[in-house]
Amino acid sequence: MANDMQQGLGLEDPNYQVKEDGPVECLGKTFESDQARRDYYLAILAEKLKDPEFRAIEGFPIGDDEDILELSDPPYYTACPNPFVEDFVRHYGRPYDALEEYKREPYAADVSEGKNDPIYNAHSYHTKVPHKAIMRYVLHYTSPGDIVFDGFCGTGMTGVAAQQCGNKTVVESLGYRVLPDGKILSETKGIDGRSIWEPFSKLGERKTILNDLSPAATLIASNFNAPVNKAVFESQANRILGEIENEYGWMYSTLHSDEKTLGSINFTVWSDVFSCPECATEIIFWDVAVDEEKGSVRDSFACPSCAAELKKRSLEKTWVNEYDPILEKEVRYSKQKPVLINYSVPGVTKRFEKVPDKRDLEIFEKSSRQEISGWVPSVEFVKGDKTGEPIRLGLTHVHHMYTKKNLAVLSAFYEKVKATPDASQHLKMWLTSSQVWGTKQNRLLTSNYFKKRGGVIGQTLQGTLYVSSLSVETNLIERFRLRMKSVAHAAEGKSSIIETSSTAKSKYSIPSNSLDYVFIDPPFGSNLMYSELNIVWEAWNKVRTSILEEAIESRSQGKGSEEYRHIMSAAFENVYDMLKPGRWMTVEFSNTSAIVWNVIQESISRAGFIISNISALNKTHNGFNAVTNPTSVKQDLVISAYKPNGGFEERFVNESDSDGVWDFVRTHLGYLLVVKQQAGEIVKIPERDPRIIFDQVVSYFVRNLRDVPVSSKEFQVGLLERFVERDGMIFLPDQVAEYDKARLRGRQLKQLSIFVDDEASAIEWLRQLLNEKPQPYQDVHPKFINELSGWKKSEEQLELSKLLEQNFIKYDGESPLPPQIHSYLSTNFKEMRNLSKDDPLLIKKAKDRWYVPNLDREEDLQKLRERDLLKQFEEYRAHTGRRLKTVRMEAVRCGFKKAWQERDYPTIIQVAEKIPQNLLQEDQKLLMWYDQAQTRHSDESLF
Repeated sequence: MANDMQQGLGLEDPNYQVKEDGPVECLGKTFESDQARRDYYLAILAEKLKDPEFRAIEGFPIGDDEDILELSDPPYYTACPNPFVEDFVRHYGRPYDALEEYKREPYAADVSEGKNDPIYNAHSYHTKVPHKAIMRYVLHYTSPGDIVFDGFCGTGMTGVAAQQCGNKTVVESLGYRVLPDGKILSETKGIDGRSIWEPFSKLGERKTILNDLSPAATLIASNFNAPVNKAVFESQANRILGEIENEYGWMYSTLHSDEKTLGSINFTVWSDVFSCPECATEIIFWDVAVDEEKGSVRDSFACPSCAAELKKRSLEKTWVNEYDPILEKEVRYSKQKPVLINYSVPGVTKRFEKVPDKRDLEIFEKSSRQEISGWVPSVEFVKGDKTGEPIRLGLTHVHHMYTKKNLAVLSAFYEKVKATPDASQHLKMWLTSSQVWGTKQNRLLTSNYFKKRGGVIGQTLQGTLYVSSLSVETNLIERFRLRMKSVAHAAEGKSSIIETSSTAKSKYSIPSNSLDYVFIDPPFGSNLMYSELNIVWEAWNKVRTSILEEAIESRSQGKGSEEYRHIMSAAFENVYDMLKPGRWMTVEFSNTSAIVWNVIQESISRAGFIISNISALNKTHNGFNAVTNPTSVKQDLVISAYKPNGGFEERFVNESDSDGVWDFVRTHLGYLLVVKQQAGEIVKIPERDPRIIFDQVVSYFVRNLRDVPVSSKEFQVGLLERFVERDGMIFLPDQVAEYDKARLRGRQLKQLSIFVDDEASAIEWLRQLLNEKPQPYQDVHPKFINELSGWKKSEEQLELSKLLEQNFIKYDGESPLPPQIHSYLSTNFKEMRNLSKDDPLLIKKAKDRWYVPNLDREEDLQKLRERDLLKQFEEYRAHTGRRLKTVRMEAVRCGFKKAWQERDYPTIIQVAEKIPQNLLQEDQKLLMWYDQAQTRHSDESLF
């Protein structure tokens, strides 16, 4: 088969190799060949590795110098911190120019991209954002030649996206048009349904700096972002395949049912062997539990010996004691037996199945005794959050994750790739992309398998090191053959530079104000234990992750939300420093935890970024958690945040407090979306709500250690004096014309749905409800009750009557009719359109309706409400004993604000430690007051 493939490629000679000759240019230097380039930079890197200070950089991986050099392809990729990043920026970057005209709205369209692209599927990884989804953001925010940074790059899809921005065919596959001059047009649907094509970007590759803590990730990223000479790669791969097949092909052979024809095994199913708790008889799980007709595993089954009714959890594992020649000691692991062989015979399309016969069992036995002449990793699994699963089965070391047969074959591939002269990075990618298919982690998906009769062999369970009771041993030689075509999908040029280190490190080689755009998909809390999951790859690469700076929540590493926050804050602070003023950062978020969501937002804001928009990104493929856990998000969220331009930051330092408020608002409004449409309707933009804008002002002032100089009412009045209001949203004068134009052609403004889970969201829900329709208590109450199912357990739940009394006004039928109620009644009831405000019929209809007060009345209400809130807060402050189980969070927010104004930082800290910690961690405002109070209190304690 290997020879047939070589002939099909025109590579009849298995030793055939295509030579790459000719000069190459790299970072302004010219070399006689690409190998000369590599040798030159390897020598520099080798010297750097001898420097103790270089090795002390945070996130420096675990590995010997020679192994780091073996993986690296400098200057483009280093399996350690990259000392050539600054040269890359100097060569390709453009210095920050405060006078440069740059203006972008946040990219707020909800993005949906599939995962069936050949590039995406070339190498598996725990989580990836499709590069075509990232392309939309890169095209929107950047111009050709701009430098894009991804500090948690994973497999390097941001680099692929940035390079593909220069590929006309790929850009147009996203639904854009490319004009002959390179301008890219995007289509929007007008309110009237007509297509509008407008230029928004330009064709051309962007440069990228990619970084990740994991050397497994950066090695994969380096392959995705380096050009491949397909002829050279296929020649080398086919030669290796031929040699391996000649030496080990017998392991995957089986006799057809005619007992004459020799077939090739596609895969073998191995089943756990248990012991019956009643009679101690060995039970092969496959034999008793699998229902082939239904394509499922039975919940209960009978012991074939004693007929006892059993369930899997009641069975006892059977164990094997065996000498391990690699560890040179006896090991104990759970017993498995081969139960099904799926195979093919020459000239027949159909696949066949069989129960292993005598010859097959003899081959399995011989394979298990096969001496492994090459190197294999003997790295031990360290007890962690995910490694407990294989350890529980006796699989204590990386090489235990393979059957003896596949371990021998993989070792042979490893040795031959390593021995290949001038082995390309893509041979290494071929090796790593095939490794996962050879492990015991492949599990049989019984429903898919029996429905398609062999069409689906199974898959690994993402985010785990899970080994199923029905595992699949693939034909690893065939797997390598199939992966050849995938690996060939790679970059067309070298436009990325990649390093292996921590984005949170204390000293970055990227100069300040030098990046044009940032796109990152960071790790989120305890979603994935990357260092544990990557250990199988990294053991073969001989360079492993340094976990000290790993941004995760992990019991085994002793990291909770605070440790995660510290690392993410340091990372965002570095990104903030490196990004040019006025430019954008996009953060892709995937976690259902409100605490993690708050940590990310808090870390972004604490670094100095201002969040402008949050939209959805649907990767159209659910991982394990999204499928099985109903609370898991089905869509990832995308945070758009900007770094304020340099002019504003300089002015803010010197401006009076009042001037600083309105300068901030003016600057912030310029970074907000002007019009947002969904399904032909205009959608309200929450970031333009006056109260949200005031929250941003408060946050910015507090983080810059300045007191907020205006009250909420003064701010609202000042907004209307200086800016333009439309539909409850605030605009700059030059923005409102665009909004008015869209509004005139549109239908009714679509309000955002509000999820009620606490007092603040309940008030907002009532405000929206009563703004649309002032109504009496008996009409509001049933609607309100229907919204309460998600109320937080630790948050004190208020009665509707109290919420209405403290935040809204009930018309008494005696005072002058409020314009809000008059407008609603005269608009919605024909018989009342021409009635005067004091007409008895109108008064009767309006009596007892609750409505949203104007600014003056609202301020009076807020003063009364604030007294009640502070009284409640004082009770919390005086509380002694155990931590409070439930609290009124609005009271805590009000108390924190007052304590901050009075510089009473110890009170904020003390009360924060008394309330339920999940509420503190989930509330961005509280966390801001608490963090800043800790900082101020600590600073004052020094003097």
